[in-house]
Amino acid sequence: MRKTLLSIAAISAALILILSACGPAATTAAPPTTAPTTAPTTEAPTETVPQPTANPIMVSGALTIGMVLVGPHNDTGWSQATYEGAEYASQHIPGSQVIYIENAYTGSPVLTGTTVSALAEQLVSQGANLIIFNSDDFKDESNVFAQAHPTIPVIMLSGDQVWQQGEAYVDIPNMVDIMGRMEYMKMIAGCAAALTTQTGKIGFLGPLVNDETRRLASSAFLGAKYCWTNVLNKDAADLNFTVTWIGYWLNLPGVTLDPTQVADDYFNNGFDVVISGIDTTEALTEAKKAHDAGETAWAIPYDYHDACTIAPDVCLGVPYFNWGPAILATVQTAIDGTWTSNFQWNAPDWTNINNPDTGAVGFNKGQALSADNSTKLDAFIAQLAGGLDLWTGPINLQDGTVYLTDGQVATDQQIWYLPQLLEGMIGQGIPSIGG
Repeated sequence: MRKTLLSIAAISAALILILSACGPAATTAAPPTTAPTTAPTTEAPTETVPQPTANPIMVSGALTIGMVLVGPHNDTGWSQATYEGAEYASQHIPGSQVIYIENAYTGSPVLTGTTVSALAEQLVSQGANLIIFNSDDFKDESNVFAQAHPTIPVIMLSGDQVWQQGEAYVDIPNMVDIMGRMEYMKMIAGCAAALTTQTGKIGFLGPLVNDETRRLASSAFLGAKYCWTNVLNKDAADLNFTVTWIGYWLNLPGVTLDPTQVADDYFNNGFDVVISGIDTTEALTEAKKAHDAGETAWAIPYDYHDACTIAPDVCLGVPYFNWGPAILATVQTAIDGTWTSNFQWNAPDWTNINNPDTGAVGFNKGQALSADNSTKLDAFIAQLAGGLDLWTGPINLQDGTVYLTDGQVATDQQIWYLPQLLEGMIGQGIPSIGG
């Protein structure tokens, strides 16, 4: 899927000078030479809310997707997964291309003296006629840009701004929110960790603390607890599931905890499996170092389907996002003139969770997962596909508050806006003051 990135040859020398004075120039990939004539099918979104508008929201002329990326486009993590999702769409739309500005994280030189919405403005000045923001951290700035450009289609990955039943609803007709139901894949990751651990101590390397990260860490815990108690028939009290938050999606020296050190601390204190929830691959690289030093260590990276290739000997598998089908289907509505603002929380394709042309999320097993545990994990996946819902009570919050009564199934809102970690998890679940 990946293509060699080429510089934007069509930008004139004068425009390059202007952009260099204003901020970072976007990078582009060459448009594909061939493309399939039909688009793949995708799961229906959880909710589609038409938002009528007097102005047409569509792409005219050749499609140029402009992306504002929180990290590097080739980080073997979150940003690469989203970038390749846009590339997937471009490969299916003849004559289209993807341009991007990367490393738009807090404190990055890319953001010195400017804003995320201004970076999107730069992409528009370079020809982008559809904009994708790829981070929860960009929610406010994506709103600013979309409202200032009401006829430019905007896709916000991981957002909930246009979810009418959400807590952050804003009427933005030219915006679509897309997220995959990663909760299921985190449950699978948690199960793989529980099946594998020899010490009963699983570490979760978390980014910052918010609704998204709480529900994903908690989903991993639910999967681990289920397989620990129901597959291995062990006592839940003997499972240690500890969460440590570094403070952001990736390492910011001097600002966040160092994820390398956090992973090392886990392995040095009897944890033999670390599940990553951050955008980058420190959990995996540190597990490999521990393994190479003769320790028992495994890791489960995040976000990107090929992440295990970094350290296959210690990788149990990777829960990953498959953004391409949903981005393609949404972009196609902008081309066809059928665009409507909607919130998508897209499900796995349970007939084949790793089909690149259908589901929104998947789980690639790693070679460090034993054959026996692979078989057990397949059985667990089949249970999820058959309707097993681990977000069913009784479930208490970390402070002991009843969240779901016995037999009560969580609503989408209860899962999306989980206010704390769950009872049985160790670690802070609410942001500290100033954190």
